[in-house]
Amino acid sequence: MHTPNLNGARRRYARKIRRKAHLHSKLLVSAFAQTPREHYLGPPPWKLLTPKGYRSPRKSHPRHLYQDVLVGILPERLLNNGQPSGLAMWFDALNLKRNERVVHIGCGTGYYTAILANVVGLAGHVRAFEIDAELAPRAASNLAHLRQVEVIHGDGSVLDPGPADAIFVNAGANYPVPIWLDAIPVKGRLMFPLISTPVIRHPAVVPWRARQYPPFYSFGLGGMMILVTRETSHFSVRVVSGVGIFPCIGAIEREADKRAAASLQRTDYDSITSLRRDSHAQDDSCWLHGEGFCFSTA
Repeated sequence: MHTPNLNGARRRYARKIRRKAHLHSKLLVSAFAQTPREHYLGPPPWKLLTPKGYRSPRKSHPRHLYQDVLVGILPERLLNNGQPSGLAMWFDALNLKRNERVVHIGCGTGYYTAILANVVGLAGHVRAFEIDAELAPRAASNLAHLRQVEVIHGDGSVLDPGPADAIFVNAGANYPVPIWLDAIPVKGRLMFPLISTPVIRHPAVVPWRARQYPPFYSFGLGGMMILVTRETSHFSVRVVSGVGIFPCIGAIEREADKRAAASLQRTDYDSITSLRRDSHAQDDSCWLHGEGFCFSTA
């Protein structure tokens, strides 16, 4: 599966991703160096997303895929394999370890699922959900050789994810879905994009940590990538970055969307410290007060 003359390109790519995303995890850097991106993107010619739209390299050599670029997986629908440095930064914040159980919701054609599988190793497990009828069979085929990966064609916002040490949601939601929170144990982590659908500017997955990205990506906040950790007595919260992303169909509700839109206009997102699930009256500590949850500054 590995083409020998691409090993050097993959290692250089991984080093660039490590520097650009400020990665701490050696396992993650190694996963980017070992996972063949071309295996998950279909046959050439590949369509790379540039500031001027999709462009195909003159020569369809897979070395062109080992750049920090988005690649169209269904470009006619603006569906892309996400920006490597962005996904790497988010995976790094999840602090994944060997032998952990990971759930990947919105796995696309499987490249980043394979990265996760490489990190947790053969004794770990990755359960990948993909709702799209075109993408799910491609993911299942692409990932069939990884025995620690299970691909499920279905809506990851309603299907039970099973017990998980970490859940990564690769589609936007305007509230934390209860089954995601219920699935993680003490010290378990959930990362998901909190969005409101009216403010999405572009479907590309883009971090806002920021200076190294070209003007094409400065389309507005869109939403926030939020890391939730279950502590012994509460859920702690950290905002990792901004994000622009397609919505998760089952995790978008009209009233929740209105509340999320109002809160996402605020600039004090770094003040969020916890996620409350208890019933309480809304007060000044409620950054986003919703049905059955509250992102709180308390």
